[in-house]
Amino acid sequence: MKITSLPIHFLAVISFLLCGSLINAQEHSVAEANDEGPVNTQQEITDYTNHHLKDSHDFHLFSYQGSDGERHSVGFSLPIILWASNGPVAFMSSEFHHDIDGEVVVKKGGSRFVNLHDKIYELEEGADAIVMGEDHHPENAHKPFDLSITKSVLGILVVGLLLIFWFASLGKQYKKKKIPTGFGRILEPLVIYVRDEIARPNIGEHKYRKYMGFLLTVFFFIWVSNLLGMTPFGFNITGQIAVTVCLALFTFFIVQFSGNKDYWKHIFWMPDVPVIMKIILIPIEVLGMLTKPFSLLIRLFANITAGHVVVMGLIALMITLKAQFGAVGSTGLSLVLTLFISVIEILVAFLQAFIFTMLSALFIGMAVAEHDHHHEHDAAGHEIDDVEDVREEFV
Repeated sequence: MKITSLPIHFLAVISFLLCGSLINAQEHSVAEANDEGPVNTQQEITDYTNHHLKDSHDFHLFSYQGSDGERHSVGFSLPIILWASNGPVAFMSSEFHHDIDGEVVVKKGGSRFVNLHDKIYELEEGADAIVMGEDHHPENAHKPFDLSITKSVLGILVVGLLLIFWFASLGKQYKKKKIPTGFGRILEPLVIYVRDEIARPNIGEHKYRKYMGFLLTVFFFIWVSNLLGMTPFGFNITGQIAVTVCLALFTFFIVQFSGNKDYWKHIFWMPDVPVIMKIILIPIEVLGMLTKPFSLLIRLFANITAGHVVVMGLIALMITLKAQFGAVGSTGLSLVLTLFISVIEILVAFLQAFIFTMLSALFIGMAVAEHDHHHEHDAAGHEIDDVEDVREEFV
């Protein structure tokens, strides 16, 4: 029986992600926090998990203990780009020598900089070291305008380049053939799925094409970013609140600029409602307009962050349960549970992309829906549900 290339490519991707989870488990079982040695205690595990969730100015792959007895970090530094008090400054993060405790001071462009918990601070004039106040905030330093290429920014660039390459290749295939081949056979059904199951039912047959570019970009960006976060590279793109805020703001502004007169009328002067109720409903509708993007950004951020925390917690079982089950038993249990949750995380990666895209399409459909209209009918004379009917059923 002939096996087509579609399942082969799909199984290859799934196998890579699952193997990535196992590699992560093996790596993090002897992981180091700031190159100070193996993570063994509960507090060190908590600190390492928090460090994994945060963004970073270094791309750290793994560490090992050399013949000299010292820990050596394998990875590469990323560019730090700042607009400081004396103007723009750029240098590589390696000049901090992997320090995130604010102890190493870098002098550039007439200013002094420290890296405190992966946040770059500029020391005040005359200061040689950072001083912490009672509120655990720097007293003699401030944050400059930061345009650095962090690990998450690098991940965004990688995802963007992948999407451009994939869909440019898919577009070229359509110029030569009707049915794509290779990886395009995975992309095509997903594009059709977004069009037929998300855009058309929620926005409407006559208006969905205008928003397909945005919906496809959001769907594939979130999906690929989530999958990239399951690889051994340790990306956490959609687990950064700044990223989900930007995605939600895109949806918010598209909805507001696409809203027709019926949309604004239902917000500021609800039809067929007593005047007193109209006045009461105005702040409620405005609040609802603002809570929609808020729910989008929190849902995506919270679910992805929770997934990373669960995976890191299961990986940590090989350390916390070593006394009860031994090294082999705790490691085996950790690997099995990590593999199981990773399968679920693959589904969550797609589900979160679907939910964000579907709700974005729904909010757009609510903004462009015509309320005074006639329903279209099929060949049998039955009314065809339009976007307004879908919205009412959803509400």
